[in-house]
Amino acid sequence: MKKILGLDLGTNSIGWALINEEENKSEILGLGSRIIPMSQEVLGNFDKGISKSQTAERTNFRGIRRLRERHLLRRERLHRVLNKLGFLPAHYAQSIDFKDRLGQFANDKEPKLAWNENTSKKFDFIFKSSFNEMVQEFRLVNPELFTVNKKAEPRKIPYDWTIYYLRKKALKAKIEEAELAWLLLNFNQKRGYYQLRGEEEEEKLKKLVEFHELKVIEVTADDPQKGRSDIWYNLILENGWVYRRSSKLPLFDWKNKFKEFIVTTELSDDGKVKTDKEGNEKRSFRAPMDDDWTLLKKKTESEIDNSQKTVGCFIYDALLQNPTQKINGKLVRTIERKYYKQELKLILEKQKEFHKKLRDKELYHSCLEELYKNNEAHRSNIASKDFTHLFLNDIIFYQRPLKSKKSSISNCKYEYQSFKDQQSGEIKKEPIKCIAKSHPLYQEFRLWKFVRELKIIEREKQIEGKLKTDIDVTNEFLKSEEDVIALFDWLNNRKEIKQDVLLSSYFKMKRKKGEDRFVFRWNYVEEKEYPCNETHSQIMSRLIKVNNVPDNFFNISTELAIWHILYSVDDKLEIEKALNSFALKNDLDVGFVEIFKKFPPFKKEYGSYSAKALKKLLPLMRMGKYWNLESIDANSRQRIDNIISGEFDDNIRNQVREKAIKLTELTHFRGLPEWLASYIVYDRHSESGEIKKWRSPHDIENYLQEKFRQHSLRNPIVEQVITETLRTVNDIWKKYGDFSEIHIELGREMKSPADKRKNMTLQISDNENTNIRIKTLLAELANDGDVENVRPYSKSQQEILKLYEEGVLCSGIEIPEEIAKIARASNPSKSDLIRYKLWLEQ
Repeated sequence: MKKILGLDLGTNSIGWALINEEENKSEILGLGSRIIPMSQEVLGNFDKGISKSQTAERTNFRGIRRLRERHLLRRERLHRVLNKLGFLPAHYAQSIDFKDRLGQFANDKEPKLAWNENTSKKFDFIFKSSFNEMVQEFRLVNPELFTVNKKAEPRKIPYDWTIYYLRKKALKAKIEEAELAWLLLNFNQKRGYYQLRGEEEEEKLKKLVEFHELKVIEVTADDPQKGRSDIWYNLILENGWVYRRSSKLPLFDWKNKFKEFIVTTELSDDGKVKTDKEGNEKRSFRAPMDDDWTLLKKKTESEIDNSQKTVGCFIYDALLQNPTQKINGKLVRTIERKYYKQELKLILEKQKEFHKKLRDKELYHSCLEELYKNNEAHRSNIASKDFTHLFLNDIIFYQRPLKSKKSSISNCKYEYQSFKDQQSGEIKKEPIKCIAKSHPLYQEFRLWKFVRELKIIEREKQIEGKLKTDIDVTNEFLKSEEDVIALFDWLNNRKEIKQDVLLSSYFKMKRKKGEDRFVFRWNYVEEKEYPCNETHSQIMSRLIKVNNVPDNFFNISTELAIWHILYSVDDKLEIEKALNSFALKNDLDVGFVEIFKKFPPFKKEYGSYSAKALKKLLPLMRMGKYWNLESIDANSRQRIDNIISGEFDDNIRNQVREKAIKLTELTHFRGLPEWLASYIVYDRHSESGEIKKWRSPHDIENYLQEKFRQHSLRNPIVEQVITETLRTVNDIWKKYGDFSEIHIELGREMKSPADKRKNMTLQISDNENTNIRIKTLLAELANDGDVENVRPYSKSQQEILKLYEEGVLCSGIEIPEEIAKIARASNPSKSDLIRYKLWLEQ
C-alpha cells in the first residue's frame, strides 16, 4: 500500500488529489484545488512572455529617482571643482554649502548662475557684454528684428541664447571664468545618449539605416490600372537611386525639389548590399515620422555631420539665420554623447591657452584631493592627467559601469570552490557559476555532443521481403573514427547546420525521385537549425579579411583572448582600445581593429556546466587527433585506472562500473558520450548532487520563512506558483499524514520559456487577424461580379483562400510595405482590400 499525491500546476490554480493505492484497488483520500491570488493583467502578461512583477511600477519610479540623484551628484562635484578654481560668480557660490553638504545648494535656495537678484528683487543677466556681442551679429544678419524698436532693445532675442554664442566663441577666443562655469554646468544638463556596443539597429537587423536629403531629378508614372485610383511613380534621385511609390495625387511637382528620406539598405553577413533576382540593390525609402525616435536621431546626427560644426555652433548658426527656429524637439533631438564630448574637449583645450588656472598642476591636485579624499588609488591613477580629463571623464560624462548580475547565472552541478569561514572556522563550499555559451570551450563541448549523438536514419527499406521504417544506418556513413573527425572539422567552421545542408553538401545525398525529401534523415528535428561552433566561425570569417596575419597566429589561446575581449567589453570606445592593444601585442595589421570593432556582441547566455567541469569532461569526449591522455586531470585518471583494474574505490559506484564495463584500456576513454564522461569523472550524471529531504510539514514552513527569499527566481509568476505549491503540500501533509510519492503535471504555460509563450501569443493573434481578414476578403469577392459561388462563411472556402494567400506571401517575392501592412491587418478598409486583391492576382 502506498499514498500518491498528484499535483497539476498551472498559472491560475493548483489541482491536487491524494490516492491510496493497493494491489487490487485504489481509493481517493482527498482532492481539491488551490486558487492562486493573481490579477488577470499579470497572468495575461505572463502568457505574452512578459514577466513583469507587481512591483515593476515602483522599480520604474526608483530608476527615475536614481537618474536624478546621479545628475545632482555630478552637479555637486562640478560645484566643488569650480569653487576651487574660483570660476563661480559670487552670488552663486554664496548659495552653495561647501562645508557640511559639499556642493549642494543651501536650504530653500537654487539660484541661476547667469542671473543675479538685485536690490529691487528683480533679476539681472550678468553676461551682458557677451549678449551685446551676440546682438551685433544678429543686427548684421537680421536687421528686420530691430526696425520696430528704435531703442535697439531686441526683445525678440532671449538672453538664454547667449549660451550658444559662448559655445561658438569659446572654440576660437577667450571667454570669462564665470562664462566657462556656466557653459560646463550647461553640458552637465545635456550629455547626449550613451549607446552600448551592439545596441545599434543596423547591427541587430543586418540593415543599414541612414538619413538622406536628396534632389528629385526626374519623375515618371506607370500606366493606371483598372479598378485602382492610385498610380505608381518612379522618382529618380540625384545619386541614381530610384524611389518607387504609389499616390492618388500626381507627384510630378516633386521634380527639382529636395526630399528627406530614411533609407534602409539590406546587408549580407559579409557587409555587402543584398540584391534581388534582377541584380538591383535591396533598398527601401520612407519619410521620418514625428514619433520615430531612432530615425529622427539619425536625421539630426546626419545634419550635424554634414554641417561639419559642433552642436553649439550648429544651433547658434541656425538661430542666426532663422530666429524663429525652435531648438528643443525640432532643431536638435537626442543625439549620441560623442558629439557633446568632442565639443567640450575642443572648448577646454582652447580655453587652456587663456586661463592659467586650467594648466596649474598644483591646483589640479588640490581638486583631486577635494573630490577623492579617501580614494588614494583613483587619485594616484589620474594624477598625471589634467582638467580636461577630470571634467570630461570623471565628472560630466562619467558613466557608471553596469552592476554584475553574476548572482542570476546558474550554478554548476559538479564543481565547487572551498573556503574557510573567518567567523566559525568551518570549511564551506560555494558552487562555481556556469560557463557562457559563446565561450570556445562550451562551443567545442556542444559540437562534440552533437556529433556523438548524431544518427543517420533511412526512412524505408525492404529487409527480407518486409518493408521496415526508420533503420539506423549511421555506420554506413561514419564508418571509422577518422570519418567522425572529418565531420567534426567540417561542422567546426560553420555557424549553424540544417538537415538538408548536411545530407546534400557533406554526405552528397540526393532527394528521392519525385519527392522533396531525402531518403535519409537525421535523428534531430528535421526542420530545425542547430548551432555548430558559432564563435569560431564568426571570428574566422572576419580574420580572413585582415591582411598579413602570421601563419601561426590563430590557435586556442588567441581565439580565447579575442573572445574574451568581444564578450566582456560593452563600451564602443573601450573595445577599440582593447583591440588596438591586442593587435600591437600580436603584430597585427590596423585593419584588424576596424573589422573586429563592428563584431556584434555575444549573447549573455549560459550553459549547464562550469569551465572547470568542461576541462575535465572534454578530454574524454574528444577523439582522434584531438584526444590527448595527458590532458585528463589527475583525479579522473586515478578513477579510470581503478575502473580498468577493478580495484575497490568508495567513490566509484557499482552502477558506474556496469556502465563502463566495456572500457578496458586507457585508449577506450575517448569519444565518450556526455552522460558516460560525467559518470567516469563525477560518478553521476542526471542524479542530484545534494538531495534535500523534508521530514515534516514544519521543515517546509521553515524553508519558506528562512531560506526561500523573495525575488530569488526573477520570475514573479513562477515564484508565486512554487510558493503556493509548497503551502499546498504542507497543508495536505498536516491533514492526511505521510505519503510515498508525488506526481507533478505542469501546465503548458509553465513549461514554455518566455520567448515561446510570446511567440504562441503572437501566433494566436495573427491567426485571429487572418481569419477576420479572409472572411472580409471573401465578402468583397462575393460583391465582385467576376467571381461566382462565393460563400464568405464557408469553412472550406476560407481554408482554400488562406492557403492561396500563404502561398503568395511565402513565395519569396518582394512584398511592398503597404501590402505587408494590409496582410497583417485584421479589418482593412474597402480600398485596401481592393488593392490587396489586385496584388494577389498579380
